[in-house]
Amino acid sequence: MAKYLIETFYNCSIKVSHYLDKIDDNEIENLEKRDDGKFEILDIKLDKRNTKNLNKKITIDTNNKTVEINNSQIKNNKISNTIENKVSGENKNIENTNKRFSMPDRRKGYIQKASIGDHKVYLHTGEYEDGKIGEIFIDTSKEGELVKALMNNFAIAISLGLQYGVPLDEFVNAYVDTKFEPSGKVLGNDRILSATSILDYIFRELAISYLNREDLAHTPSINTNDKKGSDDFESQNQFLKLVKDITSKGFVRNNYKEKLIDLSDIRINLKGKK
Repeated sequence: MAKYLIETFYNCSIKVSHYLDKIDDNEIENLEKRDDGKFEILDIKLDKRNTKNLNKKITIDTNNKTVEINNSQIKNNKISNTIENKVSGENKNIENTNKRFSMPDRRKGYIQKASIGDHKVYLHTGEYEDGKIGEIFIDTSKEGELVKALMNNFAIAISLGLQYGVPLDEFVNAYVDTKFEPSGKVLGNDRILSATSILDYIFRELAISYLNREDLAHTPSINTNDKKGSDDFESQNQFLKLVKDITSKGFVRNNYKEKLIDLSDIRINLKGKK
């Protein structure tokens, strides 16, 4: 039994000659259907060559155990099904990697206005139903049309990356601490006091709001003085859970306690006057 398979691919140039008694449109259109042509090979070039080991072992995982089999053993139905399922799963992962998760038509998000130097920056965000960020928009003042266009298209590129599954922390690690003007003191943001550039400011804000990256903030979280065990209480509080589910995660951030009004104990008399 052969152990190896060698496949050789060639590029070949062929000339076909037809001898006709007359020429008209019908003859030209049906020329390739004729079987009386004279073939002549003009040139042959080697394209590529593949060598396959017919006895190469394949490693598969079955119930967390590694099994090595030869190609000749794949005839077993159980092993064949295992390999097919494994390949199918890998193909499904590849499809999911290339899939875009579009934003819902009606979405949550927030707008943060801040000033870096004399430049105002408006950061708009859009969120999925589970609170994860899926898009951003950036508006600036005192900038020319070229800079505004570049910032708008940069925001679109980031949004597409998020919707195709690029983790937000990858963008944060890439753009935090980038340095260019405008830079300096930040006004209007309760957690960021200075920034080395607009991109540094934007991704610090996103990291604090959506990744809980307190190491990138300049002021402590509003909840740092909470009593021990309060997190356990919050997890059991259905009212807070409901509000957090329907409110923008980036907007409430960590200071949602001060922004919420608990109406659960209020009784409203809906009876009309007699």
